[in-house]
Amino acid sequence: MALLPIRTRYSGPAPIETSTENEDIIDEAMKFFRANIFFRNYDIKHDADRTLIYLTLYITECLRRLQKCQSRVQAQKELTALAISNFPIPGDSDFPLNGMFTKPTHDEVDKMKQYLEQLRKECSDRMVDRVIDPETDKPSKWWLCFVRRRFMDKSLLNIGTL
Repeated sequence: MALLPIRTRYSGPAPIETSTENEDIIDEAMKFFRANIFFRNYDIKHDADRTLIYLTLYITECLRRLQKCQSRVQAQKELTALAISNFPIPGDSDFPLNGMFTKPTHDEVDKMKQYLEQLRKECSDRMVDRVIDPETDKPSKWWLCFVRRRFMDKSLLNIGTL
């Protein structure tokens, strides 16, 4: 998995992207979510593709949580709790993408956990901004129409956990 720069306010191992003009991997995952969600297979050409796959699956988890939210404040609380939850990482028996990801070495495990949590926290903040309509304070129906779709027929979490 590539350690890519992101625009974030959260500390972690990811390099900080200072330019507001460049898209980071989280922007890219959200931008191409609609197209990617319909893929059953994804051709991995670079390590950045693995990060994009992970974020696409995380966005799907976010949407599942957001469909139950009745306000922006509730959405922020729900996604903050989701972001800091204990997610499986590559190499764990319950990680759904072990065939596509290499298991981190013993020394890399903590760094990977921190990086994935940093990505989830930043992605959660941006999802609230994108999905919650500021006028109605409700989730956008356009985004919620993708809740039932399963990218590559996978899920980061077993349905019903957390």
